[in-house]
Amino acid sequence: MSRRGNCHDNAVAESFFQLLKRERIRRRVYSTREEARQDVFDYIEMFYNPRRRHGYNNRLSPVDYEKQYFERLASV
Repeated sequence: MSRRGNCHDNAVAESFFQLLKRERIRRRVYSTREEARQDVFDYIEMFYNPRRRHGYNNRLSPVDYEKQYFERLASV
């Protein structure tokens, strides 16, 4: 890692949080903190990881990419 203040240190996290805000949080008003926490958890576990396609993973979801990876390992 580089020194503090380098914009590349947090690029992945910043990209994720930007997507989270754009796709989920800005569209909703939460009445409790627990409701917000549950909604963010659902977004990550029910949509972002299993379904959302990622450009870095050859347009595959993380779950599909991981399946493909383990299938390649098993075939070796």
